[in-house]
Amino acid sequence: MVEIVWSRRALDDRKRIFSYWNERNKSPLFSNKLNFLFKQTLSLLTKYPHLGKQTNFEQVRMKFVRNYCLFYKLTNEHLVVLSIWDSYRNPENINL
Repeated sequence: MVEIVWSRRALDDRKRIFSYWNERNKSPLFSNKLNFLFKQTLSLLTKYPHLGKQTNFEQVRMKFVRNYCLFYKLTNEHLVVLSIWDSYRNPENINL
């Protein structure tokens, strides 16, 4: 089985996303649901790592989770989460 590893950037992205929704909704309920969806998707990707769409970046794949793009890279033993990108943002600003 493939182990999930979060990059520092992905952890920061996740933290910013959850902080935004917690502040906007005045409740962590949506953030908790979103976190569950991230975990569920990553669990699926550990079983089927090529499920995500290939990107223009070498060895980087992408999987949508609601309105977010989960960017990840496969290594021999790891699925490395590189970034979580809000799909409403300008895609030209993606820097993986």
